[in-house]
Amino acid sequence: MENMFRLMGSEDFSDRRRCIWVNGPVIVGAGPSGLATAACLREQSVPFVVLERAECIASLWQKRTYDRLKLHLPKKVCQLPKMPFPENYPEYPTKRQFIDYLESYATRFDITPQFNECVQSARYDETSGLWRIRTTTLSPSSAVVGSEMEYICRWLVVATGENAERVVPEIDGLTTEFDGEVIHSCEYKSGEKYRGKSVLVVGCGNSGMEVSLDLANHNANPSMVVRSSVHVLPREILGKSSFEITMMLMKWLPLWLVDKLLLILAWLILGNLSKYGLKRPKMGPMELKVVTGKTPVLDIGAMEKIRSGEVDIVPGIKRFSRSHVELVDGQRLDLDAVVLATGYRSNVPSWLQENDLFSKNGFPKSPFPNAWKGKSGLYAAGFTRKGLAGASADAVNIAQDIGNVWREETKRQKMRTRVGHRRCISVA
Repeated sequence: MENMFRLMGSEDFSDRRRCIWVNGPVIVGAGPSGLATAACLREQSVPFVVLERAECIASLWQKRTYDRLKLHLPKKVCQLPKMPFPENYPEYPTKRQFIDYLESYATRFDITPQFNECVQSARYDETSGLWRIRTTTLSPSSAVVGSEMEYICRWLVVATGENAERVVPEIDGLTTEFDGEVIHSCEYKSGEKYRGKSVLVVGCGNSGMEVSLDLANHNANPSMVVRSSVHVLPREILGKSSFEITMMLMKWLPLWLVDKLLLILAWLILGNLSKYGLKRPKMGPMELKVVTGKTPVLDIGAMEKIRSGEVDIVPGIKRFSRSHVELVDGQRLDLDAVVLATGYRSNVPSWLQENDLFSKNGFPKSPFPNAWKGKSGLYAAGFTRKGLAGASADAVNIAQDIGNVWREETKRQKMRTRVGHRRCISVA
């Protein structure tokens, strides 16, 4: 670790902050995006420091996902750079397998994040041409509880991801009147505890669909709120991944035709979904993804439960009371619990003091594939809305870009050292 950073002066006990110079980039976030960037930098022989607010890598996967979760896309498009998944892994690895893969990845590339370091702010100092990143130690076991650090570096890689913070909507009566359990999907683990109970799942994306499926499999009585239109596609078509088929078609056909073909195949396999309360958007699934970043739902069994009536589709919510919910169509449902499958958001605007690369919603202003690089040594990894494949592409680009500068400066430094050495000899 000594070759990565060093202390700049002694600890200032008046503000309990230490200043650390990082001889290379600082990567904020030890999820897949941060790990991929670190591994690619390691291959470029560029030193780095990874800061992570949790006490483990990939905290979203380890702490905020449900038990039955699997990768929704084939493993070969989800692997990180420089290291494929083990051959014995299934086509769609489980949550535990993916976590094991990430831990092996960190070990292989000698990635040891600074855990429990929560970034409070990061700003670019125009005078020095350096980034200054202030952190607070979150771990109660720290030598100085609540101590502050300031990391100083030339390059800053933002890898906190698209799903850093949960989104909790304000719904009339939910927090003030409803007596049942209310959790976000990041707190949901299994439907076991909800056997025989009536559960309202708010949200119909991939998480909402899968939580509803899991509840039905555990003999709960789930109802899923569908307020707007949604594209549902089968995960596989004739034994082939829908994603792979889509990528193949997009190489040869215009986007509108790819969407037409996907919707025909979805109708043949899943049937007419509108009669179950699932209306499709006017835009096709791939056009909607390109324009808004909204990913189609890949069905892994929820539609069968919806068709059988084991999962009930209901419209938007009007308000909650003590033990029930009133819907916009006048229905009243008795409830035991609510699961908010309402998604996540980026938290970048809360700590990054910058307005060139990132917009107010915490995503880069430029679309893929140009969203990975900003000005003054600022980079973004994993904000492409293209999953793990997009994060991997960002990591390769970032490491190559920093590595080019690093090698050039290292070469110049060696030349200066040799020239200085020759001068010393001639003087002697």
